[in-house]
Amino acid sequence: MHDHGHDHHDHDHAGHGHDRGRSRDHGHGHSHGGGGHVHAPATFGRAFAIGIALNTAFVVVEAGYGWASNSMSLVADAGHNLSDVLGLVVAWVASVLVRQRPSPRFTYGLRGSSILAALFNAVFLLVAVGAILWEAGWRLVHPEPVAGITVMVVAGIGILINGFTAWLFASGAKGDINIRGAFLHMAADAAVSAGVVLAGLAILLTGLDWIDPLVSLAIGGLIIWASWALLRDSVAMSLAAVPPGIAAEEVAACLRGQPGVVEIHDLHIWPMSTTEPALTVHLVMAEGHPGNRFLIAVAEDLRSRFGIVHATVQIEEAGGPPCHLTGACAV
Repeated sequence: MHDHGHDHHDHDHAGHGHDRGRSRDHGHGHSHGGGGHVHAPATFGRAFAIGIALNTAFVVVEAGYGWASNSMSLVADAGHNLSDVLGLVVAWVASVLVRQRPSPRFTYGLRGSSILAALFNAVFLLVAVGAILWEAGWRLVHPEPVAGITVMVVAGIGILINGFTAWLFASGAKGDINIRGAFLHMAADAAVSAGVVLAGLAILLTGLDWIDPLVSLAIGGLIIWASWALLRDSVAMSLAAVPPGIAAEEVAACLRGQPGVVEIHDLHIWPMSTTEPALTVHLVMAEGHPGNRFLIAVAEDLRSRFGIVHATVQIEEAGGPPCHLTGACAV
């Protein structure tokens, strides 16, 4: 039985259901339910375009003034902003690819591209911060004069640009993890730019040029901290781990609590994309296949309680031929 409810994909059919494989030995239920989920909608294309244009222009200006004024903290911040520009580009491309229609080869479409985008961004950020920390360490040992006022003015502009870009994504931050990532990156950049302003002020007040590379080291540490979490989560998603925010034990308990279920096995929960969890499971029923209404109810329960938008349920009759996957359940 298939029940398709992806109202955000053109190829899906809301409320469609039919029987499939309703034998007494093995029944297969296949249900999709995605109502209420927002997935990087095309309406954010303009926000991506504006954010990328503004931040690219600022990166050029900030890096130029950073080298001209001998400010490693400005150069570090420019490198961070450049990585975020690339991150916005990759997130934008991924938000388009995840909406592509399935094909005979890519049967889920290209929904996994958002996971690959997150993994790429994490690796790129760590490579970029390595170069920043190397140069900052050299400047800390061999400090050079820094133009404090220039640092403050340029970084102050960065606060405005990053703050405005974050605001562009604020409305979608709660409904889509990709949009939320863009929002948090830009908001964090505004905070980092504020730190650079404080470094410029400290240099003006104290005349201690080593404060500049010290701030750039702190910025690098902040980037590593943020990137590590992104790397960890994207690698876990790439390995089909249970998506964050879903407790496999609670899902298993929900399935075991369904009417007529005496056993579950071969339960798998994984992310098709950064916003669309999927599930497969075998349910052993005391009275055999319970019919389509049961499968639709299970799919709706999984969607409403856990946000699982693509559930595939196989029904097996208690006392029937044993499934070779019996016992294949980690929870």
